[in-house]
Amino acid sequence: MKKYVVSMMLVLGLLVLSSLAFCATSPEQMVEKIHWLGQATVKIEAGDKVIYLDPFKIEKADKADVILITHSHQDHFSPDDLAKVATEKTVFIAPKDCAAAIEAKFKTKVTIAEPGMNTKVGDIQIEAVPAYNVVKPKFHPKENKWVGYVLTIDGVRIYHAGDTERIPEMKNFTCDIALLPLGQTYTMNNVQEAADAALDVKAKIAIPIHYGLAEGKAEDATEFSKLLQGKVNVLIKTKE
Repeated sequence: MKKYVVSMMLVLGLLVLSSLAFCATSPEQMVEKIHWLGQATVKIEAGDKVIYLDPFKIEKADKADVILITHSHQDHFSPDDLAKVATEKTVFIAPKDCAAAIEAKFKTKVTIAEPGMNTKVGDIQIEAVPAYNVVKPKFHPKENKWVGYVLTIDGVRIYHAGDTERIPEMKNFTCDIALLPLGQTYTMNNVQEAADAALDVKAKIAIPIHYGLAEGKAEDATEFSKLLQGKVNVLIKTKE
């Protein structure tokens, strides 16, 4: 009888482990839930939650559970576009220089983001990491404490770099999916630098963003893919 009970427990344990493995989300599955809406605007479907990062030039009204802002430049922090996706229940996370405007417009409390911030919304872990320019510091000074974000959703780590050049801090964290800017006027200095950043964060999948509006072009995304061939899987998203 004891052997039977032990055997059944082992079988049940294996079934549970098998079920968990089956339900686990892979980076390849997660990329299907990531939508590039142009510039740095990204929408992520995280189970029953909808996340927006830097909503700008929003064409369709939506309901965001979480909105993350990387910094206060107009193409990343647009109160009019926030209004198209925010509800009375939306959780806002943004740098200090954006918070007062958000709180006044939406009558809500903002979680202040600066490098090193770590918080949780439901099952979603959100970390703020540095984002700044080294060669072109006048555009995104380090002292402004603007950020990128690393989101952990179903065990998959997604890095949205914000507006940044390749910076030393990128070697201090890792991700499964990296969303990296290809604009070379205000962010990376060239496409090679963006490719090197993907390697620094040890991304399994890299998705180029922040190109095609005021800076960067489609050919840069193709070059980005070629530079990472055999090293990182590059997925060039079509703007939605």
